[in-house]
Formats: sequence, C-alpha cells, structure tokens
Amino acid sequence: MQDKLDFLIERVKKQNPQANIKKIRAAYECAAHAHEGQKRKNGEPYIIHPVSVAEIIVEMGLDTDSICAGLLHDCIEDTAFGYKEIENKFGTAVAELVDGVTRLGMLRYSKEQEQFEDLRKMFLAMAKDIRVILIKLADRLHNARTFQYLPERKQRDKALETMEIYAPIAHRLGMSRIKWELEDLSLKCLDPIGYNEIVEGLKAQSEQHEEFLKGITERISGKLAEAHIENHISARVKHIYSIYRKMYAQHKTINEIYDICAVRVIVDTVADCYNVLGYVHDLYKPIPGRFKDYISTPKPNGYQSLHTTVIGRAGIPFEIQIRTAEMHKMAEYGVAAHWKYKQGLDRKGNEQAFAWIRQMLEAQQDTEAEDFIKNIKVDLFADEVFVFTPKGDVVNMPAGATPIDLAYAIHSAVGNRMTGCKINGRIAPIDSQLKNGDIVEILTSKEARGPSRDWVKIVKTTEARNKIKQWFKKECREENITNGREDLDRELRANLLYNGFYENGEVFKNTLDKFSFNTVDELYAAIGYGGITLTKVINKVKDDVNRIRRANEQVERQNQPQPERRTSKSTTGVVVEGIDNCLVKFARCCTPIPGDEIVGFVTRGYGVSIHRRDCSNVHIDEDPDRWLSAWWDEDMAMDDRTARFSTGLQISTRSRIGVLSDVTVTLAACKINVHEISARDLNDGFGVINAMVDVAGVHQLDNLISRLRQIKGVLDVTRTVDTN
Repeated sequence: MQDKLDFLIERVKKQNPQANIKKIRAAYECAAHAHEGQKRKNGEPYIIHPVSVAEIIVEMGLDTDSICAGLLHDCIEDTAFGYKEIENKFGTAVAELVDGVTRLGMLRYSKEQEQFEDLRKMFLAMAKDIRVILIKLADRLHNARTFQYLPERKQRDKALETMEIYAPIAHRLGMSRIKWELEDLSLKCLDPIGYNEIVEGLKAQSEQHEEFLKGITERISGKLAEAHIENHISARVKHIYSIYRKMYAQHKTINEIYDICAVRVIVDTVADCYNVLGYVHDLYKPIPGRFKDYISTPKPNGYQSLHTTVIGRAGIPFEIQIRTAEMHKMAEYGVAAHWKYKQGLDRKGNEQAFAWIRQMLEAQQDTEAEDFIKNIKVDLFADEVFVFTPKGDVVNMPAGATPIDLAYAIHSAVGNRMTGCKINGRIAPIDSQLKNGDIVEILTSKEARGPSRDWVKIVKTTEARNKIKQWFKKECREENITNGREDLDRELRANLLYNGFYENGEVFKNTLDKFSFNTVDELYAAIGYGGITLTKVINKVKDDVNRIRRANEQVERQNQPQPERRTSKSTTGVVVEGIDNCLVKFARCCTPIPGDEIVGFVTRGYGVSIHRRDCSNVHIDEDPDRWLSAWWDEDMAMDDRTARFSTGLQISTRSRIGVLSDVTVTLAACKINVHEISARDLNDGFGVINAMVDVAGVHQLDNLISRLRQIKGVLDVTRTVDTN
C-alpha cells in the first residue's frame, strides 16, 4: 500500500505544490487504520478505494481539505472513527466535508417520497459547500469502475442511479470528463449487448478512424502554421454513450452513424478562436445550422467553446471544437477548475457560481415528489437555447421553451400579465418553441386576469409551471375547490369508487394523509389548481378499496371450513384434492397465477384444468362431480423462485402519442417477459392495450399494475378474463 500512497503524494505535489503533504499523509494513516481488515467486493483491501477516490480528487485539482476528506470519506459510516475524531485531528472543514459525503451516501434511490427528500438534501449540501458533491462524484466514479464485482441486480440499480442522478449533476457542474465516464460505465451495466456492439464496431473501424483523423489534424495544423497561430490539436472518437444515444434516436446501426469523430483545437486567445473558425470553414464545407457560439453565450455551467460541424473530403461529417486553454480546463473540470487554478473561490464568487442550485430548490418548493425528481432531471440535463430580449440581454432557456417560459423567467408579474408576444418583430403564438438567436418581446397588459390553466401543459420550465400553479392556488381558491370536487366526483363515479371513498372512513383518511391534506377542501383545491393529478388520487383510492376488499374476503375464507391439504410436493405448483401426479393445465380464459383463489375442473382426456374461482366459466353447481378443490403448493413456491405464470392485462388509456412506448418501457424496467401486446384506438379519444405477460404471482402482478397506473394517460389496468 505504500506504493499507492507514494503515487498519490507525487500527483499532489505535481498538481498542487502548495498542498499540505503532512496533513494528507496523516489522513491516509487514519483511514488505513480505521479500515484495517476490511475488504471490498473484489477482495482488495478496502483502503484502495479511499486512495483511488483521493487520486480522482487530486486530478480535479481540489484543495488539501478535499483530498483529506476523500481519504476519510467512509470512516464515519463504516468504521469507529467518528466526526469528533476527524474534527479534532483535521479540523472542522474536513469533518464537515466527510459528514456531508456520508449523508449523501445514505441516499435511497427507491421509494418516491424518500428519493424526493434525499435529492433536496443533496442540493442543499451542494449549495452549502460544492466540494461535498465533487467528492461524492469522485467516490461514485471509482465505484462505477468496479460495478462488475456487484451482484447483477445491484449493478443495474447503481448504474441507473448513476445515469439518472450523478451523470446529470456532473453535466450541470461542467465536468464533462467525469460525466462521460459515468455514462459509459453505467451503459455497460444497463445494456451490455448494446455497449459491446459499439465497442466492437469502433474496434473494427479503428484504423479507418485513425487515418481519417490524422489527415484532418495535419491539414488544419498546416493551415494554422501558415497563419502563425499557436495551437494544440487533438482528435478523438466520441464517447460510447453519445454514440449509443444517436443510434437509438435515429434507429441506426453503428455502421450508419458517420459523425462520430471530433477534433479539438486549443489556441491562446479568444480572437484566435474566431480566426481558426474562419480557416476551418475555408478548408471544409460547414453544415448549415450546426454552428454554436458558446464563447459569446456560455452555457449555465460556464462552458465556453466554438462548435462547428463540417464535411470532410470523403463526404463524412465531423465536429470541430475551438477554445482557449483556460476554456478547455473549465470544460474538463467544470467548477473544480476554480480550485485547480485559483485555489478556492471567495464567498462572493462562490455565491454567483452556484446561485442556480438555490434557484432550483426555490422553484421546487411546492412540487410533488414524482414531479420534483422528473423536473430536476430536466433542469440538470436539458439542452439549451439562447434568446435575446429587445434590449439585447441574453437569456438561457431549455430546449423547447416557449415565450411563456421566458416571461416567467423575467418576473412572475410579467408572466401573469402576459397577453401575447413578438418573435423577431412579428406577432407569434405564445406556445411557439424558441430557437437560438430569437429576439423575443413579451406583450403585457394591466387588465390581464392572469395566466390560463392551459399554460401549465404548454410551458417547459419547472419555474414557469410552479408560478402558474401558485397564482391559481392563491387567487382562485373557491373556484379551485368547486372544480376539484366536480373533477374528483366524476372520476370516482367512472371508476365505481364514489361510495368506497366517501363512505369508508379509512379510505378517506388514508387519501388525505397520503397527500398531506388536513381537510377534503384542501384536496379539492389542489386538484383544481393542478397541484396534484386526479390519476394519483384515483389510484390511491383504488388501491385502498381493493386492499380492504381482499382483507374482508380473506377473513371470510378463514371462517369457512378448509379441505385437508396433503403435504406432498407437486410438479406444477398446484395441488388438486385427492389426486396425485395428475396432468394439470392452466385455463387460458382466466390465466390463474400464484395467490389467486383457484379450483380444478376434470376434463375429458386432458387432466385437470385450473381456473380462478371468479372465472366466468366456473359453474360448480351445474356439474359438481367434475369440480375439485385446488390450491397453490406453498412449499414449491418457496423452492422454485424462477417459476413464471402467464396472465393477461388490459390497459385503458387516453389516446396519446407514446403511451404504448411508455407501457413497454415500464414492463422492461420491471423485468416482465411479454408474450403478446397489441393496442387499438377507441372512440372519443380513448384506447386500450392488451398484453400477455409472465409473472411469479399476485404480489408481483400488483406491483406491476401499480407502476403501469402511474403512466401519464393510463386510466386503469385490469386482468383480462375471457367471458366467451
């Protein structure tokens, strides 16, 4: 381990000659002692992980306290070495960093409400000291490099968490190098077949790419030498996840993707950047609409560069990025570049650099858990467009934003009084999607009565959506209560839940508690102004009503005399009363699964057919001699955890583009095998999706149905029973 420490110290001296080497050595010795005897999943001594995290932190260029915190980051959680010991030995700053990283390590990426609160804590920690999340990113990066040693299920869970939370945060902080590696390592776990396909495809084309990029760099380098412009040129193939996304979006194979090569030109001054752009466009034909000037209009994370896509001599497009050395450091290390080259920000600079974190938190204050998580991802990972006000101010907006979004970005009062807009001097619809370079004028009137309810569905930004909801919440309470009650009662009656909601005190109370309302009027008002969706309320009521009904049925069954059950094991998972080793088949009319109440029917020459007791084809009174008691073999259910049973689902939906895709994605995410799936439109804007799926039992099916009901546009999900 001494070699690892020596290597770390050498890197520290090279990156940061002012670092306190003595303090770093002491932190290493404490960590080594605290983790003594502990092993990682791959069998290595645990201390290798903190040292590797510290190496990544050194590469970021962070300060001595950050390096020490990286070495000690697992001590509070995994060892007896606690906060007080760290504070006494290394100071309050290191102790708070370690404590912050420990708290982030306790985040749960499972239950909706828990994830909601934990993400809030993460962003609050970032707002307090951005180094906490930088150390956590280093920790996650090294863990991602060793995902292969985790169980397969945990690999996928951690990779999904990394892809959906940590990679977007790295992106928002401008740390492209870490973002790319996190994405590639996560993709390797989430879609190993697709990942390997790209890797093999790149290997097969490696010589061709190398020759292609070599010719480009030599040509550009020669041209810039003639112009006496100092430069450094590097060429690369785009990272794997970037290629994967392009293949998926364009439905192409890797052999059909051409613009996977990129060239970067680094020069001394901003003026040289624009001069190089001119020379590049002299050498190669630019593709219209593919030029972006992030120097004059930087991205929110501080990224600056010129991007242009051009066509090479062979007709192959490729991207060229042009930037100064300082811009390149910012692009690679993002916010960490502030420490790398300035050794920390002053308080004022820190507030300006990370004000977006506090703004994001403020915009999400009254947001539901599910929407918070979804909106955070949009805010973190959205593409940007740059538009201008009539005074020439540049405003950055997410791709797809509308003039309404811009109005609320300027001020709540501007949005609430908006009556129309002009784009590039012409009157335009307020739901127009803004494009780069648009000059947008917001038209307002003091006579305006406020926003329209439809605007909530039009706007792109969370900030605008929440401000619109807040206006309706504040200004139209009585109207909201009336509209909300009418909407809820209509949906309750349509789903045969009206009596179950209003007459069952337990269901009524559970619904109010679930959504944190003290009175039913608060629930009505929230539905009225759009603070909560009807679908969520209906699904909650439906789940409670069904749960109570099942509990009552179970009590009734327990009070009925039960047939004596034998203890021998079955080969099919079903025990039939009085018969050993009979041929058993599952009726396709009702597709019973473990957990259903079942009954057997003696067929002529085909053994016993197993039906659900509620199947329309079960008529015990008509032919009692052929109907037999049957039940699921509990012993086999415990032994055979891989058993799967087919059942049918009918999913009622509103007609919406993409609803079938969302259903199939949810089925895949739940690891459900699908035999058949079909969809058709009905009248009046409704549709139905039928699917035949494999599940292990009722419990898994109930979880699946709950997930499907959460999809936008899904009205109900039921098991199908053939009534013919």
